[in-house]
Amino acid sequence: MSKVDNYNICARCIMDSSDPRISIDAEGFCDYCRNFETEIQPNWNPDERGASKLAVLSELIRTEGRGKDFDCIIGLSGGLDSSYAAYVAKEKMGLRPLLFHVDAGWNTDQAVGNIEKLVDGLGLDLYTEVINWEEMKDLQVAFLRSQIADQDLPQDAAFFSALYKFARQHKIKYVLTGANYSTECCREPEEWGGYPGIDKTLFADIHKQFGKRPLKTFPLVDIMTYKILYQHVLGMKIVKPLNLVPYVKKDAEAELERRFGWQKFKHKHHESRFTRFYEDYWMPRKFGYEKRRAHFSSLIMTGQMTRDEALVRIAKPEMDDQFLKTEFEFMANKLGLSVDELQAIFDGENKTYRDYKNKRFLIGIGSRVMSALGLERRLFR
Repeated sequence: MSKVDNYNICARCIMDSSDPRISIDAEGFCDYCRNFETEIQPNWNPDERGASKLAVLSELIRTEGRGKDFDCIIGLSGGLDSSYAAYVAKEKMGLRPLLFHVDAGWNTDQAVGNIEKLVDGLGLDLYTEVINWEEMKDLQVAFLRSQIADQDLPQDAAFFSALYKFARQHKIKYVLTGANYSTECCREPEEWGGYPGIDKTLFADIHKQFGKRPLKTFPLVDIMTYKILYQHVLGMKIVKPLNLVPYVKKDAEAELERRFGWQKFKHKHHESRFTRFYEDYWMPRKFGYEKRRAHFSSLIMTGQMTRDEALVRIAKPEMDDQFLKTEFEFMANKLGLSVDELQAIFDGENKTYRDYKNKRFLIGIGSRVMSALGLERRLFR
């Protein structure tokens, strides 16, 4: 596990020096909080200004979608952000979205139930793409053997690549996402598994070294392809409606529960059994990183959680030790490993993406350009 010398923690949020590049000023405030003050807050208007922008955007999407089966597409996981985005699209924007779900083999029963309730309650169509499990498993085991912190990259790649490919093939111009400032204004750093996009070079090298079967059907769209070709050449538009409406986590959960019987999760990303295990067990115990710090800090910055509440919560795991032990055994079995094999991987030497071929430098240039143009306002590193 990583050890941090000269431990320091922000006086406003709970981001700390487990982020090796964090900067905390003389007043005790970190660069994430300062970035929120200077970059996000002045450009985030979930009020009448947002409502006005949302109305104009809704009319544009409806107009361009006339005569088509759907005027937009939404990736739906069953988690809060994507679920509320689907609700906003149908009920507040008056759109006809296709709900698109990618089954990568790790859905919790609760996530499946939430998806069904939303589909029925909103009266929308759902398309589910099922990833070839043998390929998914092989890629995930390869990433585990690579010893890098970014263990959710295979799932993320499946989710986003399948969605973008489907949208392009069916000429759906508008992709609505649940990305938002309200619960995600503090982006976790790269060291915590926050690699900035789908890098086919990185995937290819890790799979070449540790994979055992060819990925014949696994969807993989490189970040350069969907950022440059899909968006800037073919005109695909990524829309984030939750930034234009009042979006408060507890209120959104209550609204979805009241309207559809939707059930809230114990914590962010718990709709995926793998992500829940990775963020609650693998990352904190193997690498010493707690993604919950970024999640809670986002809620602190946006006034939805107090710092004291966050400190109490972060002091203990979301799941108890017995549950996590059972999940460790489940993970090993589902991935075709023995418990001892998975334990040996867990005990192995930690590495980073820098130990493998990648094009992080090029992605970094793109990130800086997006920040300079105001297309990405979160602190991105």
